[in-house]
Amino acid sequence: MSGCGCDSVCNTPPPDPRYRRALWVALVLNALMFFVEISASFAAQSVSLLADAVDFLADAANYGVALFVLGLAPVWRSRTALWKGWIMVSFGVFVLGKSAWQWSAGVVPEPFIMGWVSLLALAVNVGVAALLYAHRSGDAQARSVWLCSRNDALGNIAVMGAAAGVWATAHGWPDIAVALLLAGLALSSGASVIRHARQELKAT
Repeated sequence: MSGCGCDSVCNTPPPDPRYRRALWVALVLNALMFFVEISASFAAQSVSLLADAVDFLADAANYGVALFVLGLAPVWRSRTALWKGWIMVSFGVFVLGKSAWQWSAGVVPEPFIMGWVSLLALAVNVGVAALLYAHRSGDAQARSVWLCSRNDALGNIAVMGAAAGVWATAHGWPDIAVALLLAGLALSSGASVIRHARQELKAT
């Protein structure tokens, strides 16, 4: 067919149906966990739990975008990954600002709500990460999806540690510390996705 170039889908292999199913499962689970965690974050007054809830929402959107670009030309997948990388960086900046406000307010969160909800979130994210593990070494788009899942599982473990710290010290600083850790994870992963996507775009 004439006119097939980098922006054409004519040479793009069809998407793996197993990957598509995994993305749909991840999308539904992340959307449900957003509502669970956003409610729990207000009940517990926890900034780390709020950060994790916002991350669930961002990931649900990421999985939706990933489903949308399946089957598109590689250049469009790379451009989408670049956009998602900047979203991850923006999330990190948001958490930094929220953490500063929480510190100035001197709020001590409720550790038991934090612990139980983060344990549930960890179970969900480990399952999603296992589903997506086989697809982690694809293009920048697939890599960004895998990094989101990995970061979520690590973040849940960190929130559980924050809950234990708040319970042991009766202070809010462990909650702030974990929120800052999540922000750093989002910033570093976003930078990695952006760098990978730019490399792919230069190669097209």
